[in-house]
Amino acid sequence: MKIVIRSRMKELRARYDLTQEQLANMVDVRRETIGHIEKNKYNLSLILAYKISRALKSTIEEVFIFEEVS
Repeated sequence: MKIVIRSRMKELRARYDLTQEQLANMVDVRRETIGHIEKNKYNLSLILAYKISRALKSTIEEVFIFEEVS
């Protein structure tokens, strides 16, 4: 069984009117990293997931959806 992580970052960024660049600066990563996470092409660390969640005033579970696939 494999676990896939989907992101709601783009939706939540829009709620707070944040650009990828602004969020990236808030969590100390490059803008490209935020883009890759939003496209589900980046396997982020738990620490980065925590930082992003805090920046978006949400819980990790609200920002990231964990799905089991076979």
